Amino acid sequence: MARNVPTGPPPPLAVQKLRLRYTKRGRLRFTSHRDIARAFERALRRAQVPMAYSAGFSPHPKISWVGAAPTGVASEAEYVEISVVERVDLERLRLALDESLPAGIDVVDVVEAPAGTSLPDRVVASQWGIRLPQVPLADVERAVAAFLATDSLVVDRLMKDGIRKLDARAAIVSMRASVDDGDPACATLLVVVRHVTPAVRPDDVLSGLRSVADLVPPVPPEATRYAQGLLTENGEVGDPFAPDRIPPAPGATRQDADRDEAVAGSPT
Repeated sequence: MARNVPTGPPPPLAVQKLRLRYTKRGRLRFTSHRDIARAFERALRRAQVPMAYSAGFSPHPKISWVGAAPTGVASEAEYVEISVVERVDLERLRLALDESLPAGIDVVDVVEAPAGTSLPDRVVASQWGIRLPQVPLADVERAVAAFLATDSLVVDRLMKDGIRKLDARAAIVSMRASVDDGDPACATLLVVVRHVTPAVRPDDVLSGLRSVADLVPPVPPEATRYAQGLLTENGEVGDPFAPDRIPPAPGATRQDADRDEAVAGSPT
């Protein structure tokens, strides 16, 4: 039997890959990643970005999402890669795309991706801030101490196919409590989490605190992701775009630059 093949010329080849950092703020924290992706595709068309497309019977724009935040949380550090068939000015593209996106999704940074580099390899941890309104700082500090004192802390997560158990402690790099600058009666939990499978989310951290210290916030917490990237030597989260802004030294490879950034990168 003859195999059907698409007719017509193949799509133009990509000549430039771009990496974008964007935010998810306000009411849009309740928007699913699927809806965020649809909004991005519409914005790319409105901004007349010369997107590269896949081949085949159903061509799709070449868009690659990296470490999308779960529904219900805000983020200052979401990442996506796109490929284009014409070279573009990075700042002009950022402004045009930013104007075409809904309020709350703001494109804050764009860099060109050097050939042979991998953004997912640089996004290995997240820094979260979890506001706990009406929870005294002393209560959160006691709960944090109990959480960190455990070697393993198994919590339940409700999945589509039922309850799944995961270790909320193993992925935690650091955790501390502080007072919210804008509200002295509100404690804030600052957490650095390694990206593991399945991912440990703010809800899992809160489940762990409830398990070890019976910490139950009287009002819903507010979680925001402030950074994603490589872990530095002091346990902070570095900027994954830094190697793209600083070319490798003569004779060095891009992998050398990535490794150096993991050691000395500045936090977002």
